[in-house]
Amino acid sequence: MLGRKSRNMKSSTNDKVEGTAKDIAGDVKEVAGKATGDDRLRAEGKAEQIEGQTQKKIGDIKKVLGK
Repeated sequence: MLGRKSRNMKSSTNDKVEGTAKDIAGDVKEVAGKATGDDRLRAEGKAEQIEGQTQKKIGDIKKVLGK
């Protein structure tokens, strides 16, 4: 997703950045789903937010472990 820039980052930082991006994208999808009455889009957005939050936590754990 982030291309060349992500290769220069530590694994933990990369996970946090990508997790944040997924979390934000999911939030946008959820809001759009609510605004349009599209339950599927809303659910996809919520799932993407959870995926992003999980990836950010993995980045936190990697940081603690020094990776």
